[in-house]
Amino acid sequence: MKPYSKLIMITAILLFSYGVYAQSYKLDNKASSVLVDGTSNIHDWTINAENIGGVLTVNFDDGKLKEIEKLEFTVVAESLKSGKSAMDKNTYKALNTDKYKNITYTLEKVNSIEKVSGNNYKVKTTGCLTIAGVKNNINLNFDLNSNSSHLVLTGQYKINMTDYGVEAPTAMFGTIKTGENVVVKFVSHFNK
Repeated sequence: MKPYSKLIMITAILLFSYGVYAQSYKLDNKASSVLVDGTSNIHDWTINAENIGGVLTVNFDDGKLKEIEKLEFTVVAESLKSGKSAMDKNTYKALNTDKYKNITYTLEKVNSIEKVSGNNYKVKTTGCLTIAGVKNNINLNFDLNSNSSHLVLTGQYKINMTDYGVEAPTAMFGTIKTGENVVVKFVSHFNK
């Protein structure tokens, strides 16, 4: 047996003996939700993302979450729906969806994983959020609940749209003006 083969076998045995293993999950669009809450000078509003996707790869050690190797999250920009076609049209124009089809988040590093209780964890990450072609590094915190075949990420994040070059949409010849800040609330279900 070649020396490298022995090393690979020993490494594999050690990893399995300690119970460390990576598992990959895919986002369940139907079970998940992404809501964008905003304000205007007349009333508050909510937009729902109808088409979302993502992948998540995590490492467990004896059933305990140890590491998140990969987290990617995508929203199809024109799947953002408010229930009002005029508002949707203004949203797509502001996001320049003709050119930029997706809003994405890609994990760059995990800052901390704190076990709260049972299968519940608080996770702090740094990643790249891309909106309308503009990329910004953000700190995204979320709760993670795990079981053997299913993970749920829950959290929210406040975004100032001007940080992404997006002008707040207006309507009715400028008499209705939306606020610059929105809050994205997500419940993301990932299955094996």
